[in-house]
Amino acid sequence: AAAGPQDEHKPQLLTCRSAVSPLFNVESFPPVLARHVRLTVFETNTDYEPCLDELEIFAGDENVALASFGSTAICSGSYPGDPKHQLSHVNDGKFGNDHSWISDEIGQGWVQIEFPRPIVIDRVQWSRDRQGHYRDRLPTHYRIETAMELGQWTVVASGDGRLPVNFSATQMPNYATGGRSEVESEIRQSRQALEELSKRHAQLSAKPQAYIGTFAQPPPTFRLHRGDPLMPREQIAPDTVRAIGTLPLTATSPEQQRRLAFARWLVSQDNPLTARVMVNRLWQYHFGTGFVSTSSDFGNAGSRPTHPQLLDWLAGEFMNRNWSMKHMHRLILLSNTWQQSSQPNDQAVKSDADTRLLWRFPPRRLEAEAIRDCLLAASGSLDLRLGGPGFSAFEVQMENVRHYFPKKEYGAGDWRRMIYMTKVRQEQDSTFGVFDCPDASQVIPQRSRSTTPLQALNLFNSQFVVQQARLFAMRLERQAGSVPSDQVRLAFRICYGRLPHAQEQASAEQFAGEHGWPAFCRALLNSNEFIFIP
Repeated sequence: AAAGPQDEHKPQLLTCRSAVSPLFNVESFPPVLARHVRLTVFETNTDYEPCLDELEIFAGDENVALASFGSTAICSGSYPGDPKHQLSHVNDGKFGNDHSWISDEIGQGWVQIEFPRPIVIDRVQWSRDRQGHYRDRLPTHYRIETAMELGQWTVVASGDGRLPVNFSATQMPNYATGGRSEVESEIRQSRQALEELSKRHAQLSAKPQAYIGTFAQPPPTFRLHRGDPLMPREQIAPDTVRAIGTLPLTATSPEQQRRLAFARWLVSQDNPLTARVMVNRLWQYHFGTGFVSTSSDFGNAGSRPTHPQLLDWLAGEFMNRNWSMKHMHRLILLSNTWQQSSQPNDQAVKSDADTRLLWRFPPRRLEAEAIRDCLLAASGSLDLRLGGPGFSAFEVQMENVRHYFPKKEYGAGDWRRMIYMTKVRQEQDSTFGVFDCPDASQVIPQRSRSTTPLQALNLFNSQFVVQQARLFAMRLERQAGSVPSDQVRLAFRICYGRLPHAQEQASAEQFAGEHGWPAFCRALLNSNEFIFIP
């Protein structure tokens, strides 16, 4: 604010305007007659060329800068070779980075609008990206000028006095007070008021977040003759399949009551199905196959349970223990059935080759995720961090659609547990996808278990496995020293959880001496004892 003659010896308080925003900025000024308007940029918030997605000039409520109004745009220079960033986009009425103008000079440049005739204007509006996706290339130091004739420019607005981008109350500039305590006190009070207003603004701007649902009364349900929706018959009330229970509901029962009644029926002690299905799934995860091998079909079309009495007892135990899955896991893992050996028996194999009667622990190959995580754990490179962003097994090429190509090189960012790998529908990891890793576009009750030549070839020749074998060899040397016998023993303990037999020890030392320790580690990581649950 300018000082009058009587105030020239008083300390002046500078006024600061809000920081520029990539979303929207308004410069208002007294009405002025103009034929040309120029916005000149002298500095941006990043070391790139300045960008404007739209420059609007208003005469009252009408944007007279639009090309459709007859106005034309010229500039100091445009970013070359990119159809998204053209001069014609600066006054086309479209917003966003894809319809923007970028200068061809780092940190500076100008754009100018010429009207078809002189017009009285009173404000200019501009933005970097009104869609809010980009914040770089934002003009922070600029000047707006008007003219009736080119070369006769008059400044009507500028970025002088605007606060820095990302300004906060704690970054207030120091003002010259001339030692006046009353002025310093006024500044402190103003700062405190600004901080309180900023906090209040943040609270009011924050939108509440919640998982919510809108409940509406469902329309009447009718029995459809032969399943034809165009042939409704009598109205029916909401209920379960009558053979396995019923719900105390009427046709007019509210939606909330229907959901609650169904939930209570699911966990009722009188419901014979829910606990059995859940216990069967838990058993399937531990032993590879459940009591009922068709885990999503307990009906006549499914297979019969191999141990019906045990299934019923476990279901009762599950309900009596408040549906505690932790209790069921502990009960199964501490059982003699789980802890028994997987060694075959000739007589038993003849009568039960699939081990459905659990006369031994049924051996099976690890899932794809477990194989990969075990490889990383053996090499010592497994990243055990919890949460956060995942990783991708693909290199992405962007065209009209995304094209996915398997990675050829792997780094520490790819060494997290496979549960954090981004799943891509209808695409499989190049190494572990052949290990019956399910397609993310399908829902299945149980994974298939196959044994194919591609599995062995992928696991042996994969760049990922070769890399982990080298890291495994480095771990052996780092932890066991340079003595071959110590390295072999450590390798067997890591991979198999046991020490090698005398013949294994000798063969391993001879192999490592002839072919190198990475090749030895690669052989261990490809062995059946490492890939299968014994």
